[in-house]
Amino acid sequence: MMDIAAVLLSLLLLMYFAFRGVTLLILAPLLALLAAALSGALPLLASFTQIFMTNTGDFIISFFPLFFLGAIFGKLMDDSGSARSIAHWVISKLGADKAILAVVLCCGVLTYGGVSLFVVAFAIYPIAAALFRDADIPKRLIPGTLALGAFTFTMSALPGTPAIQNAIPMPFFGTTAFAAPGLGIIAAAIMAGLGMTWLNRRASRAAAAGEGYGQHDEVLPAVDTEMRVRSQGEGFDLNEIDPTDDAEISVPTFSIAIAPVLLVVVVNFFFIQLVVPRMDTSYLAEPLFGQTSIEAVRGVWSIIVALTASILLLLATNWTRLTSVKTSLNKGADAAVLPIFNTASLVGFGAVIAALPVFQNITNAMLGLSEGNPLVAVAVSVATLSAITGSASGGMSIALDALGPQFVELAAATDTSLEAMHRVTSVASGALDALPHNGAVITVLGICGLTHREAYGDIFVVAVLVPMVSLVAIILLGTLFGGF
Repeated sequence: MMDIAAVLLSLLLLMYFAFRGVTLLILAPLLALLAAALSGALPLLASFTQIFMTNTGDFIISFFPLFFLGAIFGKLMDDSGSARSIAHWVISKLGADKAILAVVLCCGVLTYGGVSLFVVAFAIYPIAAALFRDADIPKRLIPGTLALGAFTFTMSALPGTPAIQNAIPMPFFGTTAFAAPGLGIIAAAIMAGLGMTWLNRRASRAAAAGEGYGQHDEVLPAVDTEMRVRSQGEGFDLNEIDPTDDAEISVPTFSIAIAPVLLVVVVNFFFIQLVVPRMDTSYLAEPLFGQTSIEAVRGVWSIIVALTASILLLLATNWTRLTSVKTSLNKGADAAVLPIFNTASLVGFGAVIAALPVFQNITNAMLGLSEGNPLVAVAVSVATLSAITGSASGGMSIALDALGPQFVELAAATDTSLEAMHRVTSVASGALDALPHNGAVITVLGICGLTHREAYGDIFVVAVLVPMVSLVAIILLGTLFGGF
């Protein structure tokens, strides 16, 4: 009983202090050791150095290249004006009367190409505010619109997305970023379709009630300390953004701006399909290379190659538009460090919790909910931990590190597709993570200058309820038809 109380207390304190803006670099090891001390089952120093630090380091070793290259890519897209160029093109084609759809598509295109959702939120918010004001749509719907486009279907569902939520399952299941493309497209269609239906209905009801945009100060709010801490934990450093910087710069044409985004997906796909099969990778079985196989690393390799190619294209086509290439590269690289250490710290925290004897009982309970269906088991585990931590990547990493081998064994025993396991895992990570204490939620509300009371309800529907519907749908389809 004391063991369970120790785990629950540690998780509750993690949620509370993370919501209050305390860095995970302090919280994760401290609360992991608290759980170990209260349970009395693990020696403290060994828990810190041999369990927490080892698992933290393993995560950094596996995924730092993705955080590193993704942050540089996002910074270059922002500094070159490419993000703005894409947004203006989409809006010019749809028209101001399709304000909600235009904002969702702008966010979706940019995040699917690998641009950080924080860069996207800051880049698109001023445009969204102008569109919503002209269309007389309530400003309180902007956060939900940004959430739908930036951290739902492009983050976890669409096949090929370079988002870390789509990359983490790859080494566990031996899959790629294009795992179960049919299930991914169905999940994305459900998220986008139901989300748009909800937002359009809310806008129509507001119009019928005579509610317009409202009176608001359109100057972007100062980025306060809590927003900075939360954004850093989720994937981007708001210290590197000047929200008042609206200087006129030379932006690339749409074709130049969209090319790096498309290249990420194209190179990712063709590297897996054409290059990897022609490579002699027998050397990976040697101890020097970790005694692994190409199936375990091909997904990460493909994203590394794709992001590198897109960064080179961005530099080649926007060299003269970048005020300082060195500064953009340096700031992009710096922005990768804190996010991966925060996420890795959550992994270390989860490893210590998983080492406690009581965790086996928790594991059995989670697996018991599946009634032999590994898709249900992985969905329940990942969604629950993502909700608790307020982080899709953190919750997924904890679940897979603790239970990954058991999920694979259960999949083999039930003849369940590992590709379906990958897609369900990815979608599950984004199904319950967007609760009020989530860093992306707090940051988007802060950017928009709105409170949870004013705007969180719509975020909850489009980023929690709707993804849950899509998750249930693909679990049913994956159970019936496997990974397609």
